[in-house]
Amino acid sequence: MRRLISSGSSFESSIGYSRAVVDGDWCFVSGTTGFDYDTMAISDDVVTQAEQCFKNIIKAMGQAGFELADVVRVHYLLPRAEDFEPCWPMLRAYLGDIRPAATMFVAGLADPRMKIEIEVTAKKKT
Repeated sequence: MRRLISSGSSFESSIGYSRAVVDGDWCFVSGTTGFDYDTMAISDDVVTQAEQCFKNIIKAMGQAGFELADVVRVHYLLPRAEDFEPCWPMLRAYLGDIRPAATMFVAGLADPRMKIEIEVTAKKKT
């Protein structure tokens, strides 16, 4: 059974996507940026943005009935490769015990204020 999860972000309706899609035991969370969706504010600091990404991801996963421990893959997208290493301690705080498969891409993001985007895939433990 497919179920769509929304964060309420204006980007979702403007572009035509869901924050997350649940299909059976799987949850696919779209690339998530460091915007606080309640205020649509974003920090200038990449580490602060990365932490907000995880807060947004955890909220969407919770709505979907999943938890961070279910994450099996993570993709990090950053416009500047040198911004990745400063994020490592914070990323380890969220995923260090989970240790999903991971890939980091250097890519332009939709808004120049965005310094990181994080996408996760999760599977419920059976």
